[in-house]
Amino acid sequence: LGLSAPLFTVLGSEISGRDLILILGGLFLLGKSTHEIHHNLEGHEEGNGKSTVQANFVMTLVQITILDIVFSLDSVITAVGMVDELPVMILAVVISVLLMVFFARGVGKFVNDRPTIKILALSFLLLIGMALVADGLEFHIPKGYIYFAMGFSLFVEVLNLKVIELKSGGGKKDTADKAES
Repeated sequence: LGLSAPLFTVLGSEISGRDLILILGGLFLLGKSTHEIHHNLEGHEEGNGKSTVQANFVMTLVQITILDIVFSLDSVITAVGMVDELPVMILAVVISVLLMVFFARGVGKFVNDRPTIKILALSFLLLIGMALVADGLEFHIPKGYIYFAMGFSLFVEVLNLKVIELKSGGGKKDTADKAES
């Protein structure tokens, strides 16, 4: 909250510590999600050996830490904008972290089991990364626009998953009929 004092100016815009964190966090999300989309679309070569596993583990921890810092800062800024009481802000952040921890495994499995959902989730990270960079550069995109775009995209993807399920014989009657033939 105290990172609002301007550190320097770029193209007529004053950049504070908060802005710098948002810009760097947004750029990190843009880079990481672009890399992951490319990784999923083009395939990858698997490394071998214990050193690769350890390096991947360390990189994963570093990336999770960076994401936590960026999203925590954004959550705190949002909480400050919504309420003026510190205990309410702290409670909101604690509840959101607990919900993320509680649902992370189930959501992760759901996303990993469905490649199109995984790409959609990575696309959401691109959108969030761009919004963070824009916010850090004092170009504020109303959150409602972002949530609507994400919600609509998710709705379309749910419809796509349902169509795929129906076409692949998701009904038990269809499976039983095929077995008799």
